[in-house]
Amino acid sequence: MKVVADTNIYISALLFGGVPGTFLDLALLRAFQLVASEAILEELEEKLKEKFRVQAEDIEVSLRRIREAAVVVKPAFSLQVIADDPDDDRILECAVAAQADCIVSGDRHILRLGNYAGMDVLTVRQFLDRLQLPGM
Repeated sequence: MKVVADTNIYISALLFGGVPGTFLDLALLRAFQLVASEAILEELEEKLKEKFRVQAEDIEVSLRRIREAAVVVKPAFSLQVIADDPDDDRILECAVAAQADCIVSGDRHILRLGNYAGMDVLTVRQFLDRLQLPGM
């Protein structure tokens, strides 16, 4: 199963753990195929550095681990779907380019879609419930 995670999922996982942390742990263990794009990883790096003041070394380690676990795609097109927050279109572009099975997000603009181009748009809890791994 190919899954694109929104930047807010990575931030929550890295800074706060909880359910998003479980999602990221499972991605790193390759329980599903995580997919990202340079745009998503750049936004993650920027937010961790500027908004949350995370140390450069910690950001580097986190990004390296994500890159090792993820397939990084390079969308060759631009979408204009989410007028309220055009940056969210980068998530959709990644998902379409990867032909992902679903998008996992905590962003209301993306979640409001419910489904995009045949891909379910889920909260992290909804995704984990669907994943149905033994012991979860």
